[in-house]
Formats: sequence, C-alpha cells, structure tokens
Amino acid sequence: MHTALKTAAVAAAAAATFGAAYGVGSGVPAVLAQDRPPAHGAHAPHEKTEKTGATDAAGAVPGGLQVSDGGYTLDLERDRLPGRTGELRFTIREDATGRPLTSYETEHGKQLHLIVAARDLTAYRHLHPVRAADGTWSTPVALPKAGDYRVFADFTPRGAREGRTLGAGLGVAGTYAPAPLPEHSTTARVAGGYEVRLDGALAAGAARELTLSITRNGRPVTDLDPYLGAYGHLVALRAGDLAYLHVHPHDGGPGPEVSFTATAPSTGTYRLFLDFRHDGEVRTAAFTVHAA
Repeated sequence: MHTALKTAAVAAAAAATFGAAYGVGSGVPAVLAQDRPPAHGAHAPHEKTEKTGATDAAGAVPGGLQVSDGGYTLDLERDRLPGRTGELRFTIREDATGRPLTSYETEHGKQLHLIVAARDLTAYRHLHPVRAADGTWSTPVALPKAGDYRVFADFTPRGAREGRTLGAGLGVAGTYAPAPLPEHSTTARVAGGYEVRLDGALAAGAARELTLSITRNGRPVTDLDPYLGAYGHLVALRAGDLAYLHVHPHDGGPGPEVSFTATAPSTGTYRLFLDFRHDGEVRTAAFTVHAA
C-alpha cells in the first residue's frame, strides 16, 4: 500500500501526514495475507504539485482530493453503478502520454490498494483489484447502500520516490438518504464478539501516537493474523472533503495492541477505519475522532 489506512506496546516510528497515502463494525472477506509480516513503518508524505484542493497546514493538498496529481490521472471506466453490486474498472493514466500505467512498485503484497468510502463515512471497503496486461484494473464490489461514494487509488509507480493517492467520485443508483456522522467514541464493537479501544488523539500538524487494543469476549487478542504484511492497517478520512490518510503500525507482536503514529492536516472531525485479521477473517473497527 502506498507510502500514501505490527503491533507494539509503544514503539517509535516515523510519522505520516495526510499529504501521503468494509461495512463498518462488521467482518469482511479476507484477502491474501503474508505468512510473516516484514518490518515497516508509517507512510511517507506525498508531495502535491497541483494546488486545486483544500490545503493542509503546510500548504500541500492532502491525498485523495484530486483525480489528477503528479503526472497521473485516475480514469474510472464509469462513475455510476446501476446497483449496490457490480464491477469497478479503471486505469491510472500517465498525463504526458495518455497511456495506462503498467509498471508499479509492490507494497504490502499489492501493486495498488483501492478504498471505497461513502460520502457520509458510514460505509467502507478496502479492495485489491487485478490488473490486466493493458493496464486496466478491475474488481467486484458489493456496497451496503445506494448513494455517493469516493474511490481512492493508492499506488507507487515503478521507480518513483513516493506514492500517490488519487480520488474520484462514484454514484450508486437507488433510494438514498445520507446518515449523520456517528458520534465521537473511543470504543468500537465488531461482529464476532470483538471490541477495539482507541487511546490517543489526532492533532493538526503534529505527530501523535494512536494505540488500538483488541479484545474478544472480554479477553485480549494475542494471536492476530498478519494481513498484507502487518497486524493492522489504519485509514483516516476527514469529514466533509474526505481527505485521505493511510498509515501502517509500528513493529511488534500479534496483539492485543496495534499502535500508529499519524499527523492530521488540519483541525476537524475524522473517521478512522482499522483493518485487522483474526481467525482467518479481515474485520474493520471504525471510530469518529476530533483533531484539535
């Protein structure tokens, strides 16, 4: 996953900024996990060259706000789905030539990671599409409701020093009423008897540690499965414009704590999505937090 969402009690790691880069509260289908997670730290920041979106405290455009950035464009084959299930097809085009990008770095087991989130931040999917020889990516998608979504492509071109997160709108046909953003909470309950507690808080322009503790039926989970080379992945989206942040955890053992270092680009409200794998199934815990 791009430098672009291992446990440790409290291990030091590099901070990631928002310039870098499933249904909520329920289990989702597992995707390929590596047998042994390699050591890695947080994502490095993206440098945005086109100032067409809302900038962060440092003047950079946060990830995911632009369909084109750094010489690449996210080209969705269609930006409307006739129903809640279907197929997403897209290419990453090189702006200089108009041709599909076909050479990527592999990060955390994949060449590209795709996030689909509802505009009201009550639905979330983390997908891993397949690329054809001509550069076209495709993946089936099943969404919980109709409405407005945002698609984020998180990738690093081969040989590039940094990754990119491009974003585009997606509409899903059907009756739709936006839901209110869930209230601030430091505890999330996940299907299967899991509970995840969040310690720490985001701060605008400052690195802060976030530690998530996972229990099941009241007992600490100490045997998390590696998922894409880590024991947990965290994505944060800013309410309103869905500015995107993806960081990876500090190195450490398989639970019960997964800790991250992250920097919010601004004050405001954010929705955090933690993916973790246990008993062979990927699950997602979601939180609403405020950055001071």
